[in-house]
Amino acid sequence: MIFVTVGGSQFPFDRLLEGCHDVAPGRRVLVQHGPSPVRPAGCECVEYLPMEELMAIVGDAEAVVTHGGVGSILIALSSGKRPIVVPRLRAHGETVDDHQLESARRFAEAGLVALVEDPKALRHALAAPPQPVSLDSRTPGLVSELRGYLQSVVPTPAR
Repeated sequence: MIFVTVGGSQFPFDRLLEGCHDVAPGRRVLVQHGPSPVRPAGCECVEYLPMEELMAIVGDAEAVVTHGGVGSILIALSSGKRPIVVPRLRAHGETVDDHQLESARRFAEAGLVALVEDPKALRHALAAPPQPVSLDSRTPGLVSELRGYLQSVVPTPAR
């Protein structure tokens, strides 16, 4: 099963969903589409999933396609999956800035994700054999960057 998620944003991600039309003939494709009205042909579609169910689906999936949200990427990585990441872009009204593109490129440089900037290339990306991944000593710079980023945006709890 291939799992596609647009995350929990209030912005539709029609460009990714349109790239999923008949993306993997003969294979089960489950799409979490969020607020978008687009329903890709050849896919099972759900609006949102509870976190526990989403994590179980990611764990069972042979491939995970996700927007460039750090949380979605980390869920895939924590399940041993190297996600195919299609970042949301400001130019298409999919997000307020291009932070997803910047972080997805950094994850790709570290070898942790397969970056697909044009959803039309999804079929090709899904044709490649899945590559398992693990967070280990090869990625200390990225781990340090993520820790710094999270500390800058998430308030430290009062002690």
